Amino acid sequence: MHYINKQQLINEVNKTAKLFIDEFHSVPETLKDVLIDGVDRTPAQMISYQLGWLKLVKSWDDQELAGQTPILPAPGYKWNRLGDLYKKFYQNYQDLSLQELIQVFNQQVVIWNNWIESLSEDVLFIKDQRQWTKPYPASWTVGRFIHINSVAPFKSFRTKIRKWKKLNTLT
Repeated sequence: MHYINKQQLINEVNKTAKLFIDEFHSVPETLKDVLIDGVDRTPAQMISYQLGWLKLVKSWDDQELAGQTPILPAPGYKWNRLGDLYKKFYQNYQDLSLQELIQVFNQQVVIWNNWIESLSEDVLFIKDQRQWTKPYPASWTVGRFIHINSVAPFKSFRTKIRKWKKLNTLT
């Protein structure tokens, strides 16, 4: 992950987000909550996971800009116990249909893009431009947090949903 500039990062976020979310258009609504052997999440959980991280990472920056000190990963959660946080993500979106999840995901990507666009190249790519990045290694700039919580999981979860669809024998 090495981006030359902000636009390259935005382009990669958009490309991988589209590839990821487009996989869900062929998943029947009735199967959105079906867990299949060999895949660790349901289709709804895959999208909820993405939504949870997109909102959470942006909230760290929003909190800092509002003069607060964000608690990472989130109040009441620890980095070594993220499973509980993921369950919270799933609960937050459990009542949405698959089409609603897709719509909310697409809206969140627009919000994410606007956030990235609002950041300077220095904030994105120079270490310690935001306090919330300081406890982490030198390579963990805001841009890296953005990549790790969007581009990287969009790619890996696209592989998961494709595997889910391949192994699904219910349709």
